[in-house]
Amino acid sequence: MHALSVLIGQPLMALLEELKAAAPIPQPPAQVPVGLPSELLLRRPDVARSERQLAAQTAEIGVATRDLFPRFFISGAASLQSVRGSDFFDWQSRLLSLGPSVSWPIFEGGRIRANIALQTATQQELLTAYEGVVLQAFQDVEDALVGFSHEQSTSAQLEDAVRANGRAADLARQAYGQGLTDFLTVLVAEQSVFTSQDTLAQTKRDVALQLVALYKAVGGGWEATATQEASASGSR
Repeated sequence: MHALSVLIGQPLMALLEELKAAAPIPQPPAQVPVGLPSELLLRRPDVARSERQLAAQTAEIGVATRDLFPRFFISGAASLQSVRGSDFFDWQSRLLSLGPSVSWPIFEGGRIRANIALQTATQQELLTAYEGVVLQAFQDVEDALVGFSHEQSTSAQLEDAVRANGRAADLARQAYGQGLTDFLTVLVAEQSVFTSQDTLAQTKRDVALQLVALYKAVGGGWEATATQEASASGSR
């Protein structure tokens, strides 16, 4: 609870009222709209950060290259000039001069080119890092999709096993009531029911955890509710 509060930028006890009551494991949707790969790149904060770092460094190359060219300035000066003190503040006593100037660090070409090479190498390093972040993002999504699908399939199989073990336990109790079997058979059948129910509960927990991992991998998940509501409204 404290970790969740810190994650959303709230005081540590902000979620006490919401989380103190016991509740069943949330049921995941049958289908999870994870979005297109382009949307994935926009939603993941690590990808966005790496892309902005690359863009900023690319701009630094342009800044470093600009030093190779001359810079032109228009400089001016304004003053007061008069032969007689009584005319000092008259309009005719004002003096204004304007003139162009050029700044060209031509003798620092080696330093400038070395700086350009440095900025370019840094840009290539960030480009490689950006490619790695993108590949890692897609791997996270694929791994989460596989894990979520696997846990959902396992949960469905365990639900069938629970129902089958329940029927077997009912038949064992009926047979024991009619004197056709001993009570040990009933105990073994009921133990199978309890074991399959316990495994199913753990699998449902794992399904929920895999769904959280999937939402984290795609950099979101909250868009799913709005998408489903919009689809439902359109179908009506």
